Order: sequence, then C-alpha cells, then structure tokens
Amino acid sequence: MAPLRLFYPYDRTVGATLGRFLISLSVRKIEGTRGSDGVVHVPPAEFDPVTGSSLDDWVQVGDAGEVLTWSWQPEPFADNTLQQPFAWALIRLDGADTPMLHAVRVANQNDMASGMRVRAVWASEPTPSITAIMCFEAEPGDG
Repeated sequence: MAPLRLFYPYDRTVGATLGRFLISLSVRKIEGTRGSDGVVHVPPAEFDPVTGSSLDDWVQVGDAGEVLTWSWQPEPFADNTLQQPFAWALIRLDGADTPMLHAVRVANQNDMASGMRVRAVWASEPTPSITAIMCFEAEPGDG
C-alpha cells in the first residue's frame, strides 16, 4: 500500500450522448448504446469501436449487476458522496457488456469481492449527474 492523492479540477461539456445518459439517470433509468457487433456499452459510447460510426441504438439496462474488479478507498475525499471507506468497482450492469466505474458501499474491505452482485442506491433527489446514483450496495444475500 502506498498513499497517492491525485486531483485534476476541470469543467467538461458532455455533448448529446453523455447528456442523454445523465438525463436518464435523473429519472432513475440507466441507458447505454449498442454497437454494430451487438455489444451494449454503459456508459454509452458515442462511436462504434468496430466501425467508427455514430451510435444511436439506445438500450435500457438494469440498475443491478456484477462487480468485475475493485479497489479499496480507505479515506474518502472531503467532497466525496460517501463519507466513509468504500470500494471503487468496475460493475457490469444487467443487460450491459461493458463495465462502468462507481462506488460500492460496504461495511469493510472484507465484504467486497469480485463476482458479488450489487444494486444502485439512487440519490433522494437525482440530478442529471453520475451522482444520481449515490453508490451501489450488495444485493440481499450477497454480502
């Protein structure tokens, strides 16, 4: 273990694809785009990785999925949504083929495992932001 603290403050415009994704989050819906090879990308890809063409085939996916891999965050930053230790995880949502990065709230590091099932915990008042999903938690019976 080695302490590492990186911070890059910036503002970003999101464009039509990520804009739609974030707006759908504000109504508690998760969408991705389907590529020419049938792969569902969540978060959505703007361009097809196979052909380079614009992607406009939108697919709604589930708000639960499987942790593929994870890393423990023992001390959250001051502006973090979770103010407790948590895991950063790559989560493949039900209906998606690519994973998305998000926080998983568990009691301690020993409660995390690759392969565990997690479900989104929605913010009480979701906004068009990735923080509309406050975090993920283990599904009942899996953690």
